[in-house]
Order: sequence, then C-alpha cells, then structure tokens
Amino acid sequence: MLGYLGIGIAAGVVERAAGMSYAEILLLSMVLYAGSAQFVLTSMLTLGNPAPAIVLTVFFLNLRHLLLSAALAPALRAVPAWKNALLGLQLTDETFVVASARGQLSAAWMAGLNLAAWGTWAVANVAGAALSGYAGNTKALAFALPSMFAGLLVLQMKLRPAWSAAVIAAASGVAIHRLWPGPWAVVGATLLGASLGFAIERWKSAPSS
Repeated sequence: MLGYLGIGIAAGVVERAAGMSYAEILLLSMVLYAGSAQFVLTSMLTLGNPAPAIVLTVFFLNLRHLLLSAALAPALRAVPAWKNALLGLQLTDETFVVASARGQLSAAWMAGLNLAAWGTWAVANVAGAALSGYAGNTKALAFALPSMFAGLLVLQMKLRPAWSAAVIAAASGVAIHRLWPGPWAVVGATLLGASLGFAIERWKSAPSS
C-alpha cells in the first residue's frame, strides 16, 4: 500500500497534466487499474494517438496478467470458479508478488489484499490529481513506474530462477523492440522469461533418478 501511494500519486499528477478530469482519473484508476497501462494510455492520449491504437496497446501490455493468474491458480484450486474470476480481475504485479510469497492462499485473504491495494491505488490517483498544481516538471515522474518494478524484481532475487528469467526477459525485450518496435516486445519478453522460470522450477522440483 505504501508503494502504491507513491506510484499512484505520480500517475495522478501525470494524468491531470494530460488534461483528464478528476472523475476520469478516478474511473480510470478503478476500471483499468493498471499502473503501466495508465502511464502508457496517458502518454498516447497526450500524443494524440487514435483510440484503436490505445486500446490495442493496453490490451497487449496487460496480457501478462494471464500468466500471473495462471501462476497463482494452483494455490486457489479449492476456491469456486466465480470467486477466482473476481479475484483475478483485481490481480496486479504487486499483489501477485505478495501472494506468491505466501504459499497457500484463501479467498478471503486474497480479497483483502486486492481490495486494500485497489482502494489505495484509486485514492492515490485522485490525491496526485489534486496535488498536480504543485508539481513542476512531470517528465521525471515517468521513472516512478520502472522504480516500482525494479523493487519487485529485487524482492524476487532470492529465488535463483528469477535471475535467469530476468536476464532472458530483459535481453529478449530489447531484441524484439529493436526488430519490431511496439507492445509485443513486452508480451514476448514476458512469455519467454516466464516460460524459462517455469521450466527451471519444474526441473529443480523433478525427483532425481
């Protein structure tokens, strides 16, 4: 929640600077509810990109949530499908990291985590919009999101597969972006990194012959 306050306020400042109203910022933070997608959407609106391009970019950018949900699915196997659907709708990168470190999950605990993060994010976005008048150069706030992802990566570095997955994802993301610039660089890097991490985990957990 403390991490969401910082990044959420930054998002609100940037969104307000892009000309969004308070109602639009609140709606965006509660419905889209994705830090990276909101920053990208705001940037594309500022540049005057057409709506189909914005929708497609956000769609590809958020495809990684399918992988996050699949990774947590075994820990929530006993939860009814309709509850899993509701829990999955509010899953983010940050709540995934917290939940994956816990092990066995319950629907009530996961709902509490999701709602606390969701509410904090919405409040922080509106607070950032209210404080936007006191902000100077908002370009520096673009580093807030990469900083949060860097922090999440550090939390996972105690796991050896995370090192390999991070290196492969970073290298493949740069390579794909150089060859075919666009949102698929993020999707491709995510798929390759996650697949490698999954393969290493399966290999380590396999019984030795």
